[in-house]
Parts: sequence; structure tokens; C-alpha cells
Amino acid sequence: CAPAPGTGQAGGRAGLGAAGRVGVPPPRLSPRPAQSTVCEKIMELLGQNEVEQRQRKVLILSQDSFYKVLTAEQQAKALKGQYNFDHPDAFDNDLMHSTLKNIVEGKTVEVPTYDFVTHSRLAETTVVYPADVVLFEGILVFYNQDIRDMFHLRLFVDTDSDVRLSRRVLRDMKRGRDLEQILTQYTTFVKPAFEEFCLPTKKYADVIIPRGVDNMVAINLIVQHIQDILNGDICKWQRGALNGHGRTYKRPFPEQAESGGVLAAGKRSHLESSSRPH
Repeated sequence: CAPAPGTGQAGGRAGLGAAGRVGVPPPRLSPRPAQSTVCEKIMELLGQNEVEQRQRKVLILSQDSFYKVLTAEQQAKALKGQYNFDHPDAFDNDLMHSTLKNIVEGKTVEVPTYDFVTHSRLAETTVVYPADVVLFEGILVFYNQDIRDMFHLRLFVDTDSDVRLSRRVLRDMKRGRDLEQILTQYTTFVKPAFEEFCLPTKKYADVIIPRGVDNMVAINLIVQHIQDILNGDICKWQRGALNGHGRTYKRPFPEQAESGGVLAAGKRSHLESSSRPH
């Protein structure tokens, strides 16, 4: 294991990423996208969802927090459903990368807060404290190579396209959008972007989880793997063979999938997954 920052002891920080088609809605809005619910189920099974934030060994971080600040013209288009939030350029990848890098190094960071109703980044931020495992979720977390290479384990969480659409409709209607705008945005931006940008990143996945949160066999295996990391049973959780060539494994679980990955460095382990709000 690599030495932990500031110590002479061995350790490893691991990160897991999960990508998916449906976007992550803001807090207290439902339904949740597949990759979000998978991460939440992992937190629940690990008993981390009821732990005080500063004391958590596992935390969730969303790619949706890193949408770029829009210009007045872009925001006007967004309010009409005419802005493509499913394009890789919609994200602030530099900020995303630097934030993840700081987390890997065991630093406390401030994560942006994005308002999906007004399509704007709020002034207040969310403080994220160091954790052993960080779940980073987002539909395009594997698209940017610099970010993709930070993950130690990549998960692709897959759900049926009809389920994704129905969740999106329900979610966006709760945000005050009308059905026609939602469906137009879906056919114009969401579906084409999924096929062009998200789906191709499936090839980077180490593990494929079909049916999302309904696939408890796959989720329990991931939970056990995280527990092994937290218990110190896995000293080095990295992708690739021992000599740095190839991958440690690439195992699809029965059925379809969305993607995810893992992050490593420092003293702790970080698990990450992806989601999508717009």
C-alpha cells in the first residue's frame, strides 16, 4: 500500500465511480436515479447513512454538483429546456478534478451546490470531510480520462430505458416543468447524448450492475468489498495487474449495466458513482 499522507504507515484511499443515464434530482425530490439509489443502498447496508457526517467512513459525492455556471443566455435556454445538460462540456471538469484530488489527499473540501430548478450554482457550498470510501456518482464520470483514471473501481449501473424516462418525467414535473418540455428535451438532448457520450463509457467499467437497486446480489458483493477495505483486509485496491499492466478484473453481473469506478491514494479508500439531474 502507498504511505498515507503525513504518516509513515501504509494505507490506501480507494474511490469507486458509478455512471448512469438518469440524472440526480436535488435533495428531497424524488424519484431517485438508478446510480443514486444504488449508492444510497450501499450507504444503508454499511450503516453509514445514520452516522454524523464528520464521522462517516463512506460518503456520496455527485457529479451533478459540478455543472458550470451558465451565462444569462444559456440560463434562458435552460429555463426553456433548450440547453444540453447531458453534454460533457456542461460540467466544470477542472473543478471536479481538483476537488477529487483534494479528497484523495485527505483534505476537507467545499463542494458547489447546484439548483436544478433555476439552473444556477448557489452561493452556499457543502463541506465534505475526509472519508475512507467516497462514492462518486454521475452519468459522465468516465468520459474525461483524467477523472476516469482516478478511480480504482468503476461500476456501470444499468436500468431499462422506459424506467429511466418515467423517472425523469416524474422528477422534472416535481420541478415545475411541463410534460411537453420534458419530452422535447429528452428526445432532443438526453437520449442522443446518452448514446453518444454515456453508453460508450461502459467499456471502461470494471463491474456491471443490471437493474440498479433491484440487483441485491451485485450490491451485496460491492458492500462486502467495501467492508473488506474498511477492515483493512484489502491493502491495495487498484485497477490493473500487480505489475501495472491490464486490469485486476472485469466482471459483469447478470444483465445490463451502467458504469462506475474506484479512486485510490493516501490513507483511506474512496468509492464513487455517477448520476444525472437534467
